[in-house]
Amino acid sequence: MHSTPSLLLPTTPRGALACAALALAACTTPAPVNWPAGLEPAADEAWLATLAARGVQIYECRRNDSGGAWVFVAPDADLFDAAGRRIGSHGAGPSWQARDGSRVVGTLKARADAPRADAIPWLLLSTRSTGADGDFSRVTNIRRVHTVGGSAPRSGCGADTVGATAGVAYTADYVLYTHR
Repeated sequence: MHSTPSLLLPTTPRGALACAALALAACTTPAPVNWPAGLEPAADEAWLATLAARGVQIYECRRNDSGGAWVFVAPDADLFDAAGRRIGSHGAGPSWQARDGSRVVGTLKARADAPRADAIPWLLLSTRSTGADGDFSRVTNIRRVHTVGGSAPRSGCGADTVGATAGVAYTADYVLYTHR
């Protein structure tokens, strides 16, 4: 049996329903994933939840020897539970923040090319809590998988467009783990 994230007790029926749905979604068995080498879950990890992300990967056109190149700046995405409800956000850091104020920041541990040629890589990130106690405060590792889109633009960056930014749409699953 998987453990669920800690949840604050709600004071309204609507809040109770939302918390029950998150707890149920977190208890659902995760879909099987064919993990690339180096991204497999460790034996001492327990799955907490899988969150769908929808948003953009932000790039900036920066000067280089050939005139300019798109450089990754930050993600900007909403996070959704298994029932499709928005439960948080993903942004610079990289960071993941739940609506309850809990927040983790990630550090890259491993990466693997995505199966789709036009998609951003799959990642393994270690995390540390930087927010309040809550849904995300126990998360110790996050895997980004099932990515679609988000790769840097292939054109439009040159000496005359240095400083321009572009948001490239992407989706991904973020699989959250904690230590057993």
